[in-house]
Amino acid sequence: MPDRNQLRSCRAFSSPCFVAGWLSSQLDGCFSGLSDENSLLPFTFTLTGITDYTNEGGCKEPPVSFSRLPCSGAASACPPGKSEHAWSPADRQQKMAKLQEPGDDLGEGILVAPELDGSRLAGNRLNLDVYPDGCHQFLDLFDKQKKEVTQVEFLRLNCNEDLIISTLAILPALRTLKSLILKGGHARDEFGACQRGSLTTLPPDFGNLMCLTHLDLSFNSFSSLPSCITHLANLSVLVVSHNCLVGLPEDFGHLTKLTDFFAIKNHFRDLPQSIGELVALKNLDLSENTLESLPEEIGNLYNCMELNLSGNRLTHVPDSLANLGSLHQLHLHSNLLVTVPASLANLPNLFRLDLQNNRLRYIPPEIQSKPFVHLRGNPLGEPEMPLTPDESSSGELQRLVLAPDENSFTVTPKGCKALLACGIRLYFPPGAATTSITIHFQTLVPDPQWVKLRHHDILLSKVLELQPHGLEFQQEVQICMPYASPQTIHEREVVVRTFSGQSWSDLGTKVEWKRKTKKHMALCSVPHFSWFLVISQLVENKCNVPREGTLLFSTVDPNIKVTFPPGVTEKPRTIRLQVLPVSPDDLKEIMGDPESRASPLLCLSQNSSLDFLRPVKVQLPLPPGVTGLDLTLDRSRVHLLHGDLQAQIWDDITDQVVLEFTHRYAIFEVTHFSWYWLWYTTKKYVSGIAKKVYERLRMYQVNFIALQRKKDPEQVLLQCVPKHKVDPVLKKLHDRYRGPEPSDMVEMFEGEQFFAAFERGINIDADRPDCMDGRLSFIFYSHLKNMKEIYVTSAMDRKDQAVKGQVSFYRGAVPENVPEDASRRRKGPDSHWLATLPIKLPKLKLRQGDPSNGFSFPPLNLGNEETGYLTQANLLSIARRIGADWQTIGLNLGLTYQQIERIGYNNREDLDRQILNMLFSWAQQNSEDQNCVEKLVIAMKESGRQDIADEIEAIIDLGRQKYRESIRRVGLDQGSSTEDSAIAMV
Repeated sequence: MPDRNQLRSCRAFSSPCFVAGWLSSQLDGCFSGLSDENSLLPFTFTLTGITDYTNEGGCKEPPVSFSRLPCSGAASACPPGKSEHAWSPADRQQKMAKLQEPGDDLGEGILVAPELDGSRLAGNRLNLDVYPDGCHQFLDLFDKQKKEVTQVEFLRLNCNEDLIISTLAILPALRTLKSLILKGGHARDEFGACQRGSLTTLPPDFGNLMCLTHLDLSFNSFSSLPSCITHLANLSVLVVSHNCLVGLPEDFGHLTKLTDFFAIKNHFRDLPQSIGELVALKNLDLSENTLESLPEEIGNLYNCMELNLSGNRLTHVPDSLANLGSLHQLHLHSNLLVTVPASLANLPNLFRLDLQNNRLRYIPPEIQSKPFVHLRGNPLGEPEMPLTPDESSSGELQRLVLAPDENSFTVTPKGCKALLACGIRLYFPPGAATTSITIHFQTLVPDPQWVKLRHHDILLSKVLELQPHGLEFQQEVQICMPYASPQTIHEREVVVRTFSGQSWSDLGTKVEWKRKTKKHMALCSVPHFSWFLVISQLVENKCNVPREGTLLFSTVDPNIKVTFPPGVTEKPRTIRLQVLPVSPDDLKEIMGDPESRASPLLCLSQNSSLDFLRPVKVQLPLPPGVTGLDLTLDRSRVHLLHGDLQAQIWDDITDQVVLEFTHRYAIFEVTHFSWYWLWYTTKKYVSGIAKKVYERLRMYQVNFIALQRKKDPEQVLLQCVPKHKVDPVLKKLHDRYRGPEPSDMVEMFEGEQFFAAFERGINIDADRPDCMDGRLSFIFYSHLKNMKEIYVTSAMDRKDQAVKGQVSFYRGAVPENVPEDASRRRKGPDSHWLATLPIKLPKLKLRQGDPSNGFSFPPLNLGNEETGYLTQANLLSIARRIGADWQTIGLNLGLTYQQIERIGYNNREDLDRQILNMLFSWAQQNSEDQNCVEKLVIAMKESGRQDIADEIEAIIDLGRQKYRESIRRVGLDQGSSTEDSAIAMV
């Protein structure tokens, strides 16, 4: 019996698209085996018995025969002008691209390669998704060959192109269209993942395509199914996989001729009752959604042959599924099923029932006895165990998914699960709250003056603030925070740290890797709310030392042991041990001395200020390459160093303790704890050397990057990157940015401040909250993105020549626990210069209608003095950032589809003009609306441009602040200069 993958591949194999692709690979082999002379000749290829070869329990490659056709005259299939030359790979690729779409049959089982006449238009087919400018070509063809284009029946377009919205407006004119493929996923991001297309809606008259039978909208950004689709009365195949759909319209059942519906990887929670009206449906695939229940009407799909509901959250399925007499395959794996109807065993044509990876503890005997049932991954026969707090009542708890613009939600005594837009998850068990409570939350950028990192701590997340502060819950609330994964796992641990209002403390933390989201998550439980962040610290081993004594060793290096003898303390003490391994290569690079070596650095601390009553024995491994044999060990080179708690002062205590040596270890005794470090060196002043080495071990070697966007040189990306990440980062940015080579390597502390200043005629085109005295402020965190994109401008005239400026980087404040001498070396206004990189603003290309070419928009002030203004300059800056999202933003701002299309048509080939006309048309219509700024922010968020929304809000906040300051400055109750409230937008 064939399994599901075989059957799926068989169906795909029998499709014309697959056949054309398979033949392409076969033809490549044929071409590679022919001489240049023979490869001139066109040929036919014949497929025989495809159906016969897919009916007998598996897929087989169909027999294929090739025969040459005469290559002469106008009917020649050879490219024009190539009758005496071999076809190039590009010719063959172009030829095969035209075979990728089903067309009119030339005979049963026969496909003939179409002619390459130099046009993309081939008969009734138009395949433009394989070209990077397919939409542009479509618009050009429509202008030049409108009559022929309107007769096209098969059309493929790439929804990752900027002109797809403009192209979409023309499609309703193609009344004979039968097959339309509007797919995204043709472009990939820097991680190789498919990027969704930009489609979020369709024009209303799209429903007039009455000949349309096949529609593919997969890999786009639809959040709801456009209503016009339900008017396509002859539609038989609909593909909406890999979108953001949360449901189907109630009139979805109007598609009575629909035979295949694929909606894989969306966000469906339920289905409309009208799903049962799709009486012609044969294949229904709703896998990888979030369905929690199914309507009884699904049992009315009497012609359905394959039903795929895998990867959802179903706990049960309706008994009406037993009415699907035509069903061949039913896929229910990877759900939360606890029971299945026994009547499923009576389906007459069923040959596969997949129930794997559910929660089934009992299966009706009627089902269990069937050979086509798959049950692996179920706890069959196991007694029901008490569920963990995270699992209990999972089907009953309310599940809240917060949008990016939401900052609060309500928790009732019944509990809930909340998923924040930033990926943070909160779990409130039933009874955690005694009454309904409104929870407020926000994520904050870490401020080094507030977030106090300890030695060798690494920040892995932003700060999460949860309110109300101090409110005690009846049961602990679970917090699950995503974090940037540290590179070294063995010697470090991830913990959630919380702020009580006075100090930071660590919480018991569990870490998980979420395969579905591909994120590292840190989990902790708390009885009340405050501030939280995720850090990576040196692994901490701890124990309670009783009066009887004990032994503590390091899990990072088991050779490091601390032995507490009996009577070492009167009262139990808590001891903490941390180890910092020191690589010989790092030490050699720092010192330049191959003879100097050091052991791992040991930090011991306790919760008591009293010395121990008896000496504590400490065992350290000897430095690499050093053995304790009396004949080979030069004891004059061995130094035991003791550091204070801040590791700013290192003392050589070799002569103050009794050092014992074994073959591999050094053993000594102490009565109080701090840092200990064993060195083997010929250097005299070891303490000073150790201090410098320790300081270097805390620093990161970084490079600065300054790149300009290729399409908009005024948009500059600044980033501080650890040196081992420079090449991967540049590779990801190469396609979109250009600029000078990275700066020379410099060293920085975790949490150190630095500034970027534009010089020599280039200025920051903004009044930003993070801009201090004309310099852009950064805080360096090694595992977070130390990156900002800003717009720059120049007061110099760029009409005649380019402006050659630069950006320089300077040190700012250093963390408080940095050694004094290191901090002292960084004082002074410009004595801490780090690097300088060139920035060039090109000569302006004057275009008709460009604001810099004399064209100007009427003066605009959106908002008011108290809420803050958005001025004309602000809107111009916003427009520069919008890019290809302008149509979506315009629709979310309330402009009609006709207005959007008119703007696009009137400004063809000029994206800047399209954006400016859209934005200022809306602004002029809403200039009197006091809530227009809020509407603009909401539209940006709904369009997926949280970056622009955040900066607009920052502008408004700064505007309000300046307005209040101006009132206090002049002593007025109301009124202020609009100039104080106008903030230039980045």
